[in-house]
Amino acid sequence: MIFTLRDAIDILIVAYVVYRVIRSLQGTRATTLFKGLAVIFAGSVVARALSLRTVSWLLDQATTLVLVALPIVFYPELRRGLEQIGRGQLFSWPLGRGPGREELDLDAVCRAAARLSSAKTGALIAFQRKTGLHEYIETGVKLDALISTELLLNIFEPGVPLHDGGVIIAGGRIISAACVFPLTDAKLSGGLGTRHRAAVGLSEQTDAVVVVVSEETGVISLAVGGSLRRYLTESRLKEQLAFYLQGGEMA
Repeated sequence: MIFTLRDAIDILIVAYVVYRVIRSLQGTRATTLFKGLAVIFAGSVVARALSLRTVSWLLDQATTLVLVALPIVFYPELRRGLEQIGRGQLFSWPLGRGPGREELDLDAVCRAAARLSSAKTGALIAFQRKTGLHEYIETGVKLDALISTELLLNIFEPGVPLHDGGVIIAGGRIISAACVFPLTDAKLSGGLGTRHRAAVGLSEQTDAVVVVVSEETGVISLAVGGSLRRYLTESRLKEQLAFYLQGGEMA
């Protein structure tokens, strides 16, 4: 069989489509679930090789159950993928954010937090990390805007329709505002209200890093892994955000 130019083009097209699909799934729950599928598949192969019939049967049933549940679990991701195809974004070449873009984004968020703190204006800003936040993005108003101090100040201005709820930042953009976050069941210290409970709740259920500004005291806090770090200055907030968003974990 002769390998022709047509075969090469065929392989390149398939490889590019698979690459774009993988990129679209990065930073979502799908990544973790696919890892789980890989473990089940590897276990099934090993069980068959060792003739472990009961284990093989259990893993086969688990695989079937997971495959049936995939369309339900991945509904937000599937819809987003179809929307990208409709807008022609699936096949567009990914552009970098440019040198120093992350630094500018953090500066903008930290300046906004400091100004909101001075004015004692409540705020709730979540940064998506590895775990997707699409189910919470869907509860808010889609923006898909560049990060700027002015935009964040306008969003949290009292009386503005987007004031209540949280902002979600992912991929260097403000994805959605007025989002509803899950409230924690943990007992927080006195004086901490719904915003703090929502910040801690989201950080418990996902790996998001959440900035919260108290409306009563103006105190800036950061929720990570279900814990709340309070009384942060602008510079300290930037330092903490840079650490966690670069993959740092709580000690």
